[in-house]
Amino acid sequence: MACAVISSPNLNPNLKASASLSQSSFSAKLHFSSQFSSLSASPLSLRFNENLLRRRLGGHTSSVSPTFVVVASAKPDALKIMISGPPASGKGTQCELITKKYDLVHIAAGDLLRAEIASGSENGRRAKEFMEKGKLVPNEIVVMMVKDRLLQSDAQEKGWLLDGYPRSQSQAAALKELGFEPDLFILLEVSEEMLVERVVGRRLDPVTGRIYHLKYSPPENEEIAARLTQRFDDTEEKVKLRLRTHHQNVEAVLSMYEDITIKVNGDVSKEEVFAQIESALEKLIKQKKATPGAVAI
Repeated sequence: MACAVISSPNLNPNLKASASLSQSSFSAKLHFSSQFSSLSASPLSLRFNENLLRRRLGGHTSSVSPTFVVVASAKPDALKIMISGPPASGKGTQCELITKKYDLVHIAAGDLLRAEIASGSENGRRAKEFMEKGKLVPNEIVVMMVKDRLLQSDAQEKGWLLDGYPRSQSQAAALKELGFEPDLFILLEVSEEMLVERVVGRRLDPVTGRIYHLKYSPPENEEIAARLTQRFDDTEEKVKLRLRTHHQNVEAVLSMYEDITIKVNGDVSKEEVFAQIESALEKLIKQKKATPGAVAI
């Protein structure tokens, strides 16, 4: 298994390595890291962010002898996928199909946020205020939750599908600074008229967590229908605000991933949408298999 070397002068003593490096060894490590940083975009790849250390230490690194912790790295062939689109563009359905076929870990930023809101935490209360206004939740509330989930062992070993994040250029930049870069960015495109219709008719079963639609996917019986709820932001007024926010930010996000973006027509059936995505993923898998993986250290 490939390994990574992560440095921090403020690590818990129980996690510190048993020995520290001399300044000359530290410099050599930085040089070696720069040679191989392009092999993997994972935050667990072998590299050291000297600028980050310099900021944390008040601009000084020359007198510091950092300690290092060795941790397991992601598999070189693990897929790292981002999927984005406006509200009700079908991301949820496509994520189910993708994770079922490719066994990726599905990470939905929206679910992480709603969990915070449900818990009644300070971050949750702050997030709800922004969401009710149809605005983006500030980066500092979301980025650490996303980072922590991407770093969990299942996501590192199996690969991940990040759903609904990043939604702005600043969020994409924050992920890149943390070392997270996708192999493929999928953008679902759906006409605004259809999106409004999908959102207004959408309902949630609080018991099973299943999403229904009063027109396109109605509940199976009256018992389920009676307990369905509507999300507070699933109104026509709020969805139009969210759509405006989405359109204002999507181009900026795409500028970060323009070389790896595929635009998928979401106005067709879910099977046809998935066929477009599947074609791109199969091509990516073949490319990864044909390209030598990261060097195991």
